[in-house]
Amino acid sequence: MMRVSLRLACTALALLAVSAPAAAYTVDVYANGHSSNNGTGTGASTGLMLIAGALFAVTVPTTDLWNAGDLPRWSNANGLVADLYATGSDESGQSAGALIGMDWPNDHTVGLFTAPFGALVGQIGSGAYFLIGTSFTGAANAAGELKLFYWDSNQSDNTEYITATVNAVPLPAAGWLLLSGLGAFAALGFRRRQA
Repeated sequence: MMRVSLRLACTALALLAVSAPAAAYTVDVYANGHSSNNGTGTGASTGLMLIAGALFAVTVPTTDLWNAGDLPRWSNANGLVADLYATGSDESGQSAGALIGMDWPNDHTVGLFTAPFGALVGQIGSGAYFLIGTSFTGAANAAGELKLFYWDSNQSDNTEYITATVNAVPLPAAGWLLLSGLGAFAALGFRRRQA
């Protein structure tokens, strides 16, 4: 009976480390439908539930563009922070070389948070907003579902969307769990050879 219990415990430790790999989700975030709209927007639901302190990552291709209105207000998820020129095959529909985005002179502030217009921002539960841009890895500042927003004061003239990849970052402890389980199996085998 003792061997069965030990074997079961070793198996459980080994499987704990590999049974729940971090899943990646792709989420379309629409500049119009998921606008922060001065802090009253609903944001795009990611389905990723986090506890405070949990690590997660969000990435968006830098070539994925959305629009805050009339030219030149196209940007990627970093927002209106630099001049952007059409490639001729991007979402803007403009000829290659045309100025489609530019560094907007003022950032947008809601409460204590400030970010560039057109940036991808996140919110966990009812916690504070935080800047994501095209690449973010960090710890959750609150508990709840991660939501993604197009940072703007007025959604009525926004168009297009970006696709974000969202995933929980595996904890380093999982490696120790796996090694512990495998080590316990080795000890069991050594014990059996001694008997």
